[in-house]
Amino acid sequence: PKYGFAVLGRIHPDRIYDNSKAKRGDTLILTKPVGTGIITTGIKAGVCDDAIIEEVTRSMATLNKRASEIMIEVGVSTATDITGFGLIGHLNEVLTASKCQARLHAKRIPFFRDAIRIADMGKVPGGTMSNEKEYGPFVEWSAEVSDAERVLMYDAQTSGGLLIFVPGERRAKLVAALESESILAAYIGDIVDRGVKDTK
Repeated sequence: PKYGFAVLGRIHPDRIYDNSKAKRGDTLILTKPVGTGIITTGIKAGVCDDAIIEEVTRSMATLNKRASEIMIEVGVSTATDITGFGLIGHLNEVLTASKCQARLHAKRIPFFRDAIRIADMGKVPGGTMSNEKEYGPFVEWSAEVSDAERVLMYDAQTSGGLLIFVPGERRAKLVAALESESILAAYIGDIVDRGVKDTK
């Protein structure tokens, strides 16, 4: 079977958030947990309980529409959704186009419950492994980040959240606005100058 589609529409030229607009001083906000690829692979392997299946299904069925409306109201630099290229892959696209670098805080990244356990079991989809091979050369890891956490940051997502690049002075306003509508708003990293290294 083959599947394809085309999207047609109009957009105001002043309301285009293309992936070249990230800049120094931006902070990174993520609006959904990471790990749908790992979890759905675990479901196929029969190692997930009903609660996590329901949680992941609900997340994938939730649109990013309201989160995108809120970020526009607050005013952000740009944003991207996290889908098949994973958190690292989509972040890399924005950083490359914007000619900047980012530091992620691994312990702040929200993962679905059981995602690390399933990754440790080796239940990893092919798309995730392809992402690791493709984007691995662009990443420097702290020794404190576990192998499972690294895999999850490459995990190919289905209907993942938004990764929002918001100026630091507007971060609190954005987080408050998202959380007021029960939308996850995880502060997971910062745009940094090229060449900056950090072991934390």
